[in-house]
Amino acid sequence: MRNLRSIIVGSALAGALAAGALAAPAANAAAAAPAAASASAPTKHFFGNFYSKYHSGEDKGFGFRSYFKGYWYKKDGYYWFYGDLFDRDRDNEYSYVWYRYHDSSGFHTKYFGKTKGHGDFNKFAKFKSGKFDDFDIRVCEGDNRFEDCGGWGDAF
Repeated sequence: MRNLRSIIVGSALAGALAAGALAAPAANAAAAAPAAASASAPTKHFFGNFYSKYHSGEDKGFGFRSYFKGYWYKKDGYYWFYGDLFDRDRDNEYSYVWYRYHDSSGFHTKYFGKTKGHGDFNKFAKFKSGKFDDFDIRVCEGDNRFEDCGGWGDAF
């Protein structure tokens, strides 16, 4: 009986070791998958804050000005731009955000968003790699998108 018990225990131990050996490559592959995915994730390059000017009679502190901040990254041969616009003065006027870029044919300017609170802009601009060499942001705040504009800030 003692020999039978030893055989059963030995068989169980051998089976457990075999099951562990078979499971180990699958576990290692699963653990490596997130690491491989994060290794290929593009690097974010942050820019901002870019501020608007202020109206006459308003608080002139930066705490009440509208501002824009964001980031860009390069993926699949393109530059992608993301950002957030914040209107903080609660004067019931909109905040606006503009961008301008430079390529071989000159500067191009585009107004692309407005908010009375917080605006989230995903992929608001996309450029083919090597097709542009400058990207600037400007924030305005007031009754229209041309009022109380801050200076152009370099984002790329």
